[in-house]
Amino acid sequence: MAKNPTIKRSLGKAAGYAVPLIVSVGLCYMLFTNIDFGEMTEIVSSQCRPWWIAAAMLLSIVSHVARAARWRLQLSALGIKCTLWQLTLSIFGTYAVNLVFPRLGEIWRTTYVARRSGAPFTQVFGSMVADRLSDAGTALLLTALAIVAASGHTLEYLRGSAGTLGSIGRMLSSPWLWAAAIAATASVWLYIARSRSALAVKARGITAGLWQGFAVVASMPGRGRWLLLTCAVWGCYYVQLYLAFFAFPFTAGLAAGASGATVVLVAFALSSVSMGVPSNGGIGPWQWAVIFALGSYGVAAPQAGAFANLVLGSQTLLIIVLGVFTFAYIAISNKHKDIKK
Repeated sequence: MAKNPTIKRSLGKAAGYAVPLIVSVGLCYMLFTNIDFGEMTEIVSSQCRPWWIAAAMLLSIVSHVARAARWRLQLSALGIKCTLWQLTLSIFGTYAVNLVFPRLGEIWRTTYVARRSGAPFTQVFGSMVADRLSDAGTALLLTALAIVAASGHTLEYLRGSAGTLGSIGRMLSSPWLWAAAIAATASVWLYIARSRSALAVKARGITAGLWQGFAVVASMPGRGRWLLLTCAVWGCYYVQLYLAFFAFPFTAGLAAGASGATVVLVAFALSSVSMGVPSNGGIGPWQWAVIFALGSYGVAAPQAGAFANLVLGSQTLLIIVLGVFTFAYIAISNKHKDIKK
């Protein structure tokens, strides 16, 4: 008997919301099991210089505005007109929604902008996909740069660690692993490119559609400004973390050292990649990534945990405040429109 399509869709949606929540809760449980909250609180209260955290939060708002301005260029190339203020609100709202329902924020902002601009949902959604693809490409580029800049140090740290980390280090040092990874990638690519199976045809269609959405960036007017705004968005992200390093003496010493830019880059790249793990606002994976990065440079687990939790906690608080402001503003503006009618 065929399954009811409505039930299948409902189960799919439920799984989409449940899996990130389970991942977040599971990783947080593992993260906090070995952390002494009293010690962490003492570290924050006695050693933290909060003005550096505040500066990072202000720069976070700048990054949201730069992201909105970049998206505006992509929408304009499609003939979709929307004000910078409306797009900035859509970015604020996206992050707030994603805290509760991961990935639903992108659907919300697409719907919001489509209604405000009177544009088709599919067109706005395509530009949003291109926006996200550019972020994924930038994150991969930064990760590659971090690997080149600090691969020797990271592998040495892993090999010198006991237990699971040591095993990972030995595995990553093996040429057989990289040869197998290259062979597997080539095999998948050949299968998608040559096979006539329904799965391969669907994969080719998805890949082609995503590429078309991204390729419009290369031919649209204002692509130079788009590239500058991309650098501004990710530059803000990087400098945010750099500023946060100066909030504690044990991380400030790393950031101020000769290899400070590399240390922050490693933490930044790992934390950026961790955002790809399904979770609510990066809670869980983000701390794991930063704690690992700081640990590889000699920062003890309690200090690294205090840093990671405070930085992510402050950013999460900012997202909540901006989200409340956004939805309150939208509700009030909609009410005023109804009154005028």
